[in-house]
Amino acid sequence: MSTWALVPVKAHGAGKQRLATALGDAERGLLVQVMLQQVLAALTGAGLTDVLVLSPVRPALPAGIGHLSDAGDGLNAGLAAALTELARREAEAALIVFPDLPLIEPADIQALRAQLGPGVTLAPDRDGSGTNALGLTLPTRFGLKFGPGSCARHLAEAARVGLQARIVRRAGLAFDIDEPADLAALRARADPRYAFLG
Repeated sequence: MSTWALVPVKAHGAGKQRLATALGDAERGLLVQVMLQQVLAALTGAGLTDVLVLSPVRPALPAGIGHLSDAGDGLNAGLAAALTELARREAEAALIVFPDLPLIEPADIQALRAQLGPGVTLAPDRDGSGTNALGLTLPTRFGLKFGPGSCARHLAEAARVGLQARIVRRAGLAFDIDEPADLAALRARADPRYAFLG
């Protein structure tokens, strides 16, 4: 199955504003960059050769990573337009993976990819409320519902359109960075990739 990956990235300086009380601008920018590199490395390490970053402005990207321009109509609208573009390029499936997963590894992407099929595959965050990654076959009638409480809303959308929903629970997909408490949990792991956090 021809599978493409989409990674939505905010414009430079707009990411992780809720961490502003815990990190200075330079550290926050570096954290965003290192996490994005980790996510992209996990995707390519899992064998995906078609990886696109969806962003209003093209960020600095490793060789082989593509860019799709985000028109700025909102996350769900931007991703829906990107999925339409992938279907136009004859992609048979898509993985949407958020760029704030500091511990993600290729095995996490492989586990997500293994569940692809008719329907939708969801990787919830640690408390089960948000959706950190999502997989689906293309074209799709499934409406994206990213935002607060997205996991329950995605499950409801799957039921509404008659698609089977599969859940993938893995630490690398569940551990995301949104709040200062998440940052403290990352520091406690003493991961050398994030030693700059102190």
